[in-house]
Amino acid sequence: MKTLKPQKLKNGMTIGLLSVSGAVEDKSKLEISKQRLEKSGYKVILSKNKNYRNMAGTKEECIKNIYKFFSDPKIDIIIASRGGYGTLRFLKDIDYSIIKKNPKIFIGFSDITNLLAMFYKKAGLIGFYGPMALSDFSTNFDKTSYYKMIETLSDMPMEFCADIGETLYKGKAKGILWGGNLSSLASMCGLDFIPNEDFILFFEDWHDPVYKLDRMFTQLMNIDKFKKNLKGIIWGEFLGVNEDEFSQWQNELIKTLKLPMAQGFKITHGENKLTLPFGIKATFDADKRTIKIDEEYLK
Repeated sequence: MKTLKPQKLKNGMTIGLLSVSGAVEDKSKLEISKQRLEKSGYKVILSKNKNYRNMAGTKEECIKNIYKFFSDPKIDIIIASRGGYGTLRFLKDIDYSIIKKNPKIFIGFSDITNLLAMFYKKAGLIGFYGPMALSDFSTNFDKTSYYKMIETLSDMPMEFCADIGETLYKGKAKGILWGGNLSSLASMCGLDFIPNEDFILFFEDWHDPVYKLDRMFTQLMNIDKFKKNLKGIIWGEFLGVNEDEFSQWQNELIKTLKLPMAQGFKITHGENKLTLPFGIKATFDADKRTIKIDEEYLK
């Protein structure tokens, strides 16, 4: 499938803050994000939501908002409001031709992993794994995450480096840059979401026991296409884990898989996160702990 590259972010563009995952309990915090982005020179539109249980709306309402934001010519870039849970419920019901006809910058992390993966698989859209409105641009404003996002979406840097990293297994890997939140990836087992081409996996998670991390990664490795196309692993942050158990699990994967691996990249549920293009061709150098993007990912 031909990849679709969205337009670069430019000052004065309109940003849509889209709520399609967890419920937005405090709308005033979303308003803070809106005002902050407006002060930075952007117009901002909020999706209209009525919370349903612990989610941003029923699956029909969430799909309707996705269609509206991608189809609206006034909206240039879409940033997810938050993660949580909800996107898995409607992945099979989305008409992905609407995404394909209206390629735009789409960015988020956590539960938004599901949409990034399916938008790429079904529409060829290059997305972005990065900050969201409530977690990063509201009462807890992470300036570093914000400016890194703006840099990625406007200046299009072609190399990303680990801050304080460690090479876990030497070597280089080529493939598309693909991954996200481990628990979200594993939740899609049973759907057609694995890339058809070689890929470099980046992943992160938080507050899951190590045995659950092992279970979720094993679920993925039990998919023949996943195991065959996996060429390298970029370890993001796994927060709130037992460090000794995590090290044992990680060492087991290093010895078993023998793929280029490195850690130290700010791919995280925590503060100060990278914004990474999702689905673009890249070269991962585990020795140098760098990700070199091999083609432009924005127009």
